[in-house]
Amino acid sequence: MSAMRGFVLVGLVLLHGIATMAATECICSPDQAESMKARQCSLCREAEIRPTGEAIFFLKDINPRKPNRWLALPRAHFDGLHHLHEMPQAARTALFTAAIEKSKSMWGDDWGIAYNGEKVRTQCHAHIHIGKMMKHVENDRFVVVSKPSQIPVAPGEGLWIHGAGDKLHVHIGEQTTETVLMR
Repeated sequence: MSAMRGFVLVGLVLLHGIATMAATECICSPDQAESMKARQCSLCREAEIRPTGEAIFFLKDINPRKPNRWLALPRAHFDGLHHLHEMPQAARTALFTAAIEKSKSMWGDDWGIAYNGEKVRTQCHAHIHIGKMMKHVENDRFVVVSKPSQIPVAPGEGLWIHGAGDKLHVHIGEQTTETVLMR
């Protein structure tokens, strides 16, 4: 029994550490070079080196444990943690559309995209994970939409999206969502 309590205690400490790391404040300010050196600002730095006319760009995920993943990012910066729900509708639709097109071009019918909720994000700049959907992850917690402009976004929540015929299944109400995509 004491071994089990020790295991639970270690687990709780690790979870607290992850939550503390993920629930980070965004200190990134492109006009203050020192602030852009923070780890959580690395995607903001990437956005800053893009041409101003490039609204959406793609990056290969640098995590070696995710060799099949890409990211779709807006060039523009938004206040705070760059939440999707705070982006203008047109910019959000453009980001979703570009991410879906990229994912389809890479994975065909097995495409998928994911946006992690604010409790688990470690980067300030808005970004959508692009990858191949894992088999057997579908559940019944989704809404059906016809096009990217209809994708619902809720404050603080993550979502994952995949194709279902000529519709989109938008799975909402989760935090860690990128795990539905092949690493």
